[in-house]
Amino acid sequence: MQNTLEKTENKKLLAWVSEIETMCKPNAVYWCDGSKEEYDRLMKQMLDSGMATKLDSQKRPNSYLFRSHPSDVARVEDRTYISTKNKEDAGPTNNWKDPQELKETMKGLYNGCMKGRTMYIIPFSMGPIGSPIAKIGVEITDSPYVVVNMHIMARVGQKVLNVLGKDGDFIPCLHSVGAPLKEGQQDSNWPCAPIEQKYISHFPEEKTIWSYGSGYGGNALLGKKCLALRIASSIAKEEGWMAEHMLILRLTNPQGKKYHIAAAFPSACGKTNLAMLQPTIEGWKCECIGDDISWMKIGQDGRLYAINPEAGFFGVAPGTSYKSNPMAMDTIRENTIFTNCVLTKDNDIWWEGMDNPCEGGIDWKGNPWTPESGTDGAHANARFTTPAKQCPTICSDWENPNGVPIDIFIFGGRRSSVVPLVSQAYSWDHGVFLGATSASEATAAALDVKSKLRRDPFAMLPFCGYNMADYWQHWFEMGDKLGDKAPKVFYVNWFRKSSEGKFMWPGFGDNSRVLKWMCERIENKASSNETPLGYMPLVKDLDLSNLDISESTINELLKVDKEAWKNELPDIEEYFAKFGDKLPARMKAQLKELRNRLG
Repeated sequence: MQNTLEKTENKKLLAWVSEIETMCKPNAVYWCDGSKEEYDRLMKQMLDSGMATKLDSQKRPNSYLFRSHPSDVARVEDRTYISTKNKEDAGPTNNWKDPQELKETMKGLYNGCMKGRTMYIIPFSMGPIGSPIAKIGVEITDSPYVVVNMHIMARVGQKVLNVLGKDGDFIPCLHSVGAPLKEGQQDSNWPCAPIEQKYISHFPEEKTIWSYGSGYGGNALLGKKCLALRIASSIAKEEGWMAEHMLILRLTNPQGKKYHIAAAFPSACGKTNLAMLQPTIEGWKCECIGDDISWMKIGQDGRLYAINPEAGFFGVAPGTSYKSNPMAMDTIRENTIFTNCVLTKDNDIWWEGMDNPCEGGIDWKGNPWTPESGTDGAHANARFTTPAKQCPTICSDWENPNGVPIDIFIFGGRRSSVVPLVSQAYSWDHGVFLGATSASEATAAALDVKSKLRRDPFAMLPFCGYNMADYWQHWFEMGDKLGDKAPKVFYVNWFRKSSEGKFMWPGFGDNSRVLKWMCERIENKASSNETPLGYMPLVKDLDLSNLDISESTINELLKVDKEAWKNELPDIEEYFAKFGDKLPARMKAQLKELRNRLG
């Protein structure tokens, strides 16, 4: 495959490409231009090889299904490394390896790893091209699957190289599936390396990413979690901004007043559902700006402005339905890549939790499947990759290069007990404490999480590119800079269950009722109750119009169980103890204040 792309005169980039070509020894080198013709050509190549399946053109135009190897279905946190010269700079929540040692190991794996394959060079922009908040990366990969996904998830091609110019800076991202081909060897439908050879490595001091052995999701689409969170969070600390695992939405009240909300939940805890919310209260409107990542800088007016650095959604498929997220279902009607879903008998896709039952088809492993098979047809972390611009509620400002001003931060997790429906932080420092002590019951988004409940501060546990205690200190310092222009902070839990094991809050569009109270709080138009956890609404403060929910259920959702919270304190203390002397004094003060409020 040849291309006559104008390419670049950037000497640093050309030297790096030459160095990687020499090490990886591909059969050919191809510079990606980001065009539709390129996308279609690579898809045809994967169709012809058996890697991709084209879905029914009437039901799902220009959409394709892929099946990964069973060992390569999610992020592998045990094989993800933050590699700094000083181990303490990575912190106790990250896997650390010495940079020199790790590079030697990986260079051995990279040596000749692209034999028999094409080396693709993907210039990409995270954020609107030319935005003052955007960053440029270049991913080198031997996976055409990665190329087509990056077409959707980032801005790709010559226009990025034009902005980069002769001497612009970029973040080098090297990826290989780790499966060289001997001459005449038949390729597999999902090439990857054994789990013990998978490495997703980050070198924050050099602003470099090396990934080997996995072709899946955030392990391979290096603009996503690797650059947009792990490396960007480190850069953001240096430069005085924020790179966060947060959705961004615009909520407009009946009077036309706009509020911008950024919310952090662990993967598979409802970020995409909230980002595409359809309010059930009359006169309120919600628009989506981003569903996963937020980059935020302080503007000239002293407020915090956010962009969504991604161009697409890489969403968890199971559980997504017209009941849970109709906007997502409409977004994925065309031009979408599906991975590890069921292929139905009529050549469409299906997963558990979709609106209609499935009679049967081919499961994510490629085997015949029916609902009676006794196994899930789709993998629990099956995904869709789809362009953000297709979302029916995409905001007109979603690509505004200057971003949107954030009014509210929300933290949350999946907790079936203890944590009430909503509370508001007493102060910025209290809000940082709420974010730092976030906990969630385990989800399927990570391959190797064993514990039932884990602390996931700011939903950044797998994504913070440096010591988490330094990250908390950075949040405190950002609050100092923002002063009275700092967003207000709230904590939510949509997932409380009754003693019978049923969800107590209806969730989905009805979450707008909680958001409405937040907006009224920042306007000083809603009352609250002071509790040990923060300001909480009285039942009368929540708009429950046309909602079939009993007063006893609402009271239970807004109840603070002091004894249960006292039982949480030792777990928080044990978690904070991991950080030793690095734990910010202001965090210790917040823990002491919570203990005092609980009595």
